[in-house]
Amino acid sequence: MSTTKPATRPENPRFSSGPCAKIPGFSLDKLSDAALGRSHRAKVGKDKLKAAIDGTRELLGIPDDYRIGIVPASDTGAYEMAMWTMLGERPAEMVAWESFGAGWVTDAVKQLKIEHQVHTAEYGEIVDMAALDYDHDVCFTWNGTTSGVRMPSGDAIPADRKGLTLCDATSAAFAQDLPWDKLDVTTFSWQKVLGGEAAHGILILSPRAVARLESYTPAWPLPKIFRLTKGGELIEGIFVGETINTPSMLAVEDYLVALDWARSVGGLMGMMARADANAKAVWDFCDAHDWIDNLATDPATRSNTSVCLKFTDPAIADPAAFAKAVQKRLEAEGVALDVGSYRDAPAGLRIWCGGTVETADIEAMLPWLDWAYHAEMAAQAEAA
Repeated sequence: MSTTKPATRPENPRFSSGPCAKIPGFSLDKLSDAALGRSHRAKVGKDKLKAAIDGTRELLGIPDDYRIGIVPASDTGAYEMAMWTMLGERPAEMVAWESFGAGWVTDAVKQLKIEHQVHTAEYGEIVDMAALDYDHDVCFTWNGTTSGVRMPSGDAIPADRKGLTLCDATSAAFAQDLPWDKLDVTTFSWQKVLGGEAAHGILILSPRAVARLESYTPAWPLPKIFRLTKGGELIEGIFVGETINTPSMLAVEDYLVALDWARSVGGLMGMMARADANAKAVWDFCDAHDWIDNLATDPATRSNTSVCLKFTDPAIADPAAFAKAVQKRLEAEGVALDVGSYRDAPAGLRIWCGGTVETADIEAMLPWLDWAYHAEMAAQAEAA
């Protein structure tokens, strides 16, 4: 119950869930080879963009016959592009267990107005993916950034499905094992697990997704920035580095540096192990303290990147105010920045545990969380 401040502080207190911590040892000097002031259509620009695509394929183990493109507007732009160009050919199963999934539901229902079924679960829980109709298109998030709940596997997705699976994997890619044979459209942003600079999205298409694009024309008009086909054929250039609009070559260089770092720590398996170790440190802390718990109700669905926590002490009268006060204490001490829960999520904390975070920093931060909890409880008792 001591409110004595811990002696050790994290070397890096950045635990934001996006943009996330830069790679360990990052400095602007690492971007000195960026193709600044050069056209992205010049050979040097195209080579950099293609290297980003090739590195993504290599590290994530994406099949050779899947297309990978760099597109505008981060993961949101990539996923919207997929929805607006492919949905509507058949009914859709819209799945949501957190804020961003709920946003995709809104787009399908209120903007595209397609035939649909909506499946939702409360924060901390997950939809029964085996109960969906995979003859329909299925839209879902793999890892709920705002709920800390992830898919335990892709086993529920049938290999002989007739519909497409559209997966928002933005806080899963490079931290979780994605089953590519079960995913037709996959999107992510490199500002998550690799700590890259924001504004660019990755769009990954299976051969089935390409076939849909080339055989189906949506009933609604498409802005230029969403168009992936021309004359009924895929615009192949998008998937070899010829981007739809002008990318930031500085951000591309930053991604290339992050890919090199990921290789140095063991590639995908190394990145997954780092996230697992970080998340386990937080889970073990929760197991050892009866006033805090994981928001995910089933241990099998706990995220190893965006770890969402809730305060469980019944003496806390106002959970939202208490969580904000704890967050404020941690930030004021400079030991944990940007750890508040997402604005639409239940009151609590959210600790980013992706691979760019060092486990030693997680371990140094947790005693401060214990201190902040007890200090705030004492302050509230004194004020009562």
